[in-house]
Amino acid sequence: MTTVPTASRLAGHLLVEALIAQGVTTVFGVPGESYLAALDGFHEHRDRIRFVACRQEGGAAFMAEAQGKLSGRPGVCFVTRGPGATNAGIGLHTAFQDSTPMVLLIGQVASDQRDREAFQELDYRQVFGPGTLGFAKWVGEVHDPARLPEYVARAFHTALQGRPGPVVLVLPEDMLGAATDAPVLPRVEPALAWPAPGALRELRTMLLAAQRPFVIVGGSGWDVSACAAMQRFAEAWRLPVGCAFRFQDLFDNRHPHYAGDVGIGINPKLAQRIEAADLVIAVGARLGEMTTGGYTLLRAPRPAQKLVHIHAGAEELGRVYAADLMLQAAMACAAKALETLAPPPELAWSAWTAQAHADYLANAEAAPVEPLDMAEVVKAIQRLAPADSVLTNGAGNFSGWLHRYYRYPGLQHAGRTQLAPTSGAMGYGVPAAVAASLLYPERTVINIAGDGDFLMTGQELATATGCGAGTAAGALIVIVVDNGTYGTIRMHQEREYPGRVSGSDLYNPDFAALARAYGWGASVVDATAQFEPAFAAALVSKRPTLIHLKLDADVSTSRATLTAIRRVARDRLRRAT
Repeated sequence: MTTVPTASRLAGHLLVEALIAQGVTTVFGVPGESYLAALDGFHEHRDRIRFVACRQEGGAAFMAEAQGKLSGRPGVCFVTRGPGATNAGIGLHTAFQDSTPMVLLIGQVASDQRDREAFQELDYRQVFGPGTLGFAKWVGEVHDPARLPEYVARAFHTALQGRPGPVVLVLPEDMLGAATDAPVLPRVEPALAWPAPGALRELRTMLLAAQRPFVIVGGSGWDVSACAAMQRFAEAWRLPVGCAFRFQDLFDNRHPHYAGDVGIGINPKLAQRIEAADLVIAVGARLGEMTTGGYTLLRAPRPAQKLVHIHAGAEELGRVYAADLMLQAAMACAAKALETLAPPPELAWSAWTAQAHADYLANAEAAPVEPLDMAEVVKAIQRLAPADSVLTNGAGNFSGWLHRYYRYPGLQHAGRTQLAPTSGAMGYGVPAAVAASLLYPERTVINIAGDGDFLMTGQELATATGCGAGTAAGALIVIVVDNGTYGTIRMHQEREYPGRVSGSDLYNPDFAALARAYGWGASVVDATAQFEPAFAAALVSKRPTLIHLKLDADVSTSRATLTAIRRVARDRLRRAT
């Protein structure tokens, strides 16, 4: 069924109408001369959709990726050709690795100028060409304005089907400026696959034979009912559950069956538990390098543990691991199918599950650090922030404190509350926080950023100010952890080349003064006791606020200092020689 055709209008206007039909209310981008007709379409329909003008295309793409994570529908980013498109590549790659539905719209040179290396011309099928190790699931280019609705619908279908991910749609300038009366196609909904009944019976048989099972949940495509069903499945079978790298909000961290996050800086006892498991059930997780500890917790290609892998993408199953049982199913269906499996009256692993949660709780304890204790900073955020607050971060060692000490309430209780890149993209957190605040102004949004991380996209503070983010019921707070170094790289340098520091030191601005220049409130914290009052004030200030934390560079991770890492490395080198 299609909508009733309208009178002839510009294809750029039709494009905006097609986005509205897909439920899109916000598009992030940087304006460009290659899609002026579409920009005029946003003006024409400004009562139904808004175009948020960002400061750099990388920030805009991160915002669209965050939109996709939060909503479960494709986030939309619109950029111009050449430099604009390549700047947006970082957000596209993040969406690909994070399995986030996203549509990147790119203005293109006019059709009569193609293949001449015209101004800013690129062949986007070559640049972002689809593949199992690429940027996008599909790259399409529209030449006939009458087919524009078809291409938009296909883009949304492709972004949502199977393993969700990003799609690129290329739009020549002359096509957008042409007249058309093509009808808009209806809202796309993905087809959802259920697990085969026979496979479910086999999974139950494997559970009945297990002594030390473990569940890992992760990936995208989850909704409230699926997360609730997964919790009921875990409760019925008394299973310990861990969350894959940066998907900690898929299972209630306060639940007695929660075992912790399976990612960078994993609790050593949790790593030992997964290695000792005799059955691992991975639901939605890709089982990539970060979740598997460099493919060691689960040995590739054939793990020591029996492995059940449930994933929405057929191409993902069997790609790395030769699992004992593979089920292709959408997450919205998989968890509901799992909860239909009837457990026996007695289960052998109740103590195993209880100890897994006890280990998680013990891991949240840490020795005090002076003068600024990042563990206490995160715990203060937990105490004071509303339960449905959205936490964002980019890449860097600073994120380890958030992963270790913050307890996410679970999607079914508070919606998506964690926005973080499994791709390890620096600069993600600030744009993601701005997007979350604009999309959900009633919710508090908190970004924790490293100093190097912040400086990659910190100019998006201007986007927040210009759009009024952080001025409604929900606060918008950016916390910059400033230790004067690219902390992760410095850590690796000290581990591999102790004492030989090169290229990882940073010269930083006065972050509080910079924030004030953007119209934000700001404060500086260099001692633990100063943080809680500063954070409490930011929560009620009714304006976006930056808190500048000054951390000693030696405080490298939530588990070790640079001094300790250097000492171990030097001892290792002495033994080797």
